[in-house]
Amino acid sequence: MKIFGKVRHRPSASWRQATDRAFTLIGDGRYEDAGALLTRAADLEPWLSESWFNLALLHKFRHDWEQARAAGLRAVALLDRETGAPDWWNVGIAATALQDWPLARRAWQAYGLKVPGEASASGEPLGMELGSAAVRLSPEGEAEVVWGRRLDPARIEVLSIPLPSSGRRWGEVVLHDGVPHGERVTSAGPAYPVFDEIELWAPSPVPTWVVLLEAATEADRDALERLAADAGFAAEDWSSSVRLLCRSCSESRMPSDEGEGEHLDPHDHSEPGHPGPLGHRMAGSGSLWVPERECGIAAPGGLVRGLLDGWVADSPDTREWRDLEEVC
Repeated sequence: MKIFGKVRHRPSASWRQATDRAFTLIGDGRYEDAGALLTRAADLEPWLSESWFNLALLHKFRHDWEQARAAGLRAVALLDRETGAPDWWNVGIAATALQDWPLARRAWQAYGLKVPGEASASGEPLGMELGSAAVRLSPEGEAEVVWGRRLDPARIEVLSIPLPSSGRRWGEVVLHDGVPHGERVTSAGPAYPVFDEIELWAPSPVPTWVVLLEAATEADRDALERLAADAGFAAEDWSSSVRLLCRSCSESRMPSDEGEGEHLDPHDHSEPGHPGPLGHRMAGSGSLWVPERECGIAAPGGLVRGLLDGWVADSPDTREWRDLEEVC
């Protein structure tokens, strides 16, 4: 096959050596040195879509979205197949980061995804109905996995309340990578992919609070979560929703509902016997409920105390709160 008058051929040994060395450097975080080698590889074999795909990938790692879009467009111009190429997915991520909505729409369609015809006034593709997924915030740091709603193939709205160490808030939208690392399986059976965050796409104005609750029963705890949701915000019992996992466990296929039933998960590396994000089972005890709960709340400052006071007022004999603090 000929492309622009050039015969498509296998890459040269020099191209392969430069590319292999570049990806070794990328693994070491040496992006500048890798960029020089991948640029050389593209000069050696400009007719290979892989040359430009690799450069687009490097620019994605660097969050240089203008360059990622430019290299990605050169890659897709040289493709020899119509749909399903990862080159288009990287173009979609770069276009989404830049809010280049016409290109993002074109990229998802070229990849083979159905994009509804209606769009917002800005042209943003809406209504793709990709469902729920999990996203790993700060994958090279705290690597906290939270739940969210997929807005499109590259963005997730965070619906969990992240721990303050993540630097993220409930309601934020994060840009994420296309290849999932791990799965979370619910008690109902479906498995949900875990994507890695690339960067924050849209911040949330809603602060995160931590509070210690005395909730006599699970029903008392659930009542606070419903109260917050009814107000348009969120509360989450971190004492039962948070587990500490090693990286290999986090990136594997893991059950997500460990707060119910007997706790037998060998992959949970949290420390039992403490309220908060250190385990939800008392050491040496069969009891699965501890009245003292560490709870995260996502709500404006002018509302959070009223929510808590209203929660207590509904059942003052079984509920109490203390030590409210804004943490993110």
